[in-house]
Amino acid sequence: MNSARANRINTFAMHGALILYTLIALFPVFVILINSFKTRKMIFREPLALPNADSFSMVGYQTVMKQGDFFLYFQNSFLVTVGSLTLILLFGAMAAFALSEYRFRGNMLMGLYLALGIMIPIRIGTVAILEMMVSTGLVNTLWALILVYTAQGLPLAVFILSEFMRQVSDDLKNAGRIDGLSEYTIFFKLVLPLVRPAMATVAVFNMIPIWNDLWFPLILAPAEETKTLTLGSQVFIGQFVTDWNAVLSALSLAILPVLVLYMIFSRQLIRGITSGAVK
Repeated sequence: MNSARANRINTFAMHGALILYTLIALFPVFVILINSFKTRKMIFREPLALPNADSFSMVGYQTVMKQGDFFLYFQNSFLVTVGSLTLILLFGAMAAFALSEYRFRGNMLMGLYLALGIMIPIRIGTVAILEMMVSTGLVNTLWALILVYTAQGLPLAVFILSEFMRQVSDDLKNAGRIDGLSEYTIFFKLVLPLVRPAMATVAVFNMIPIWNDLWFPLILAPAEETKTLTLGSQVFIGQFVTDWNAVLSALSLAILPVLVLYMIFSRQLIRGITSGAVK
């Protein structure tokens, strides 16, 4: 009886802590969304109040659409994010398959070398990266961002995917080899479908930092035609005057793709996290 009561108390406490954490995490998003639909005066007077008939205004969204090329910024962010995730998942999965499937001299050292990329921030090498991009003529191109984000995301992708690929049955892969399947066919047709939850986890973990990054777009691609959404939103922030309606509206529009991606891959993400916890 006491044990059952203690379990119920622990369950309530755990759910209460999770709900509290969720509310804290969503609070900034809530404030941004409601204030993007309010007048400038009401943003400062009642920042936590919901829009009403007197305070409702779409001036921020109108400004975003008229000033600055929002659709170009959105397109650049979309291309950079999708391109980076594609390369991260492709090369990360291939490297993870090689490290988990084949035993060769230096296998462990290669895994440790890639793991160092998780511990060492890539921003430490910003000067060297900028010099490299200048020498190759990639400054103010989307490829500069895609290559940097791919290098940034590969260590974590290899680390996560290699652990999952070690759990794939050897009998399944050997059966494919007996049937005459090539290693590429085994990788793409047998192994990848079984690690989709891990792939979704890697995609979400990398998508949010790439989409929200301001550092590398500001340094590597500050030109108007290559600005990302985060960098493009800075045009509404001035040294003396800031158009908060436009800033909050731009941030609200920038949040939408992240929410859509999470809703699409939420089941795969949870499966990937829980499977990793069990293993």
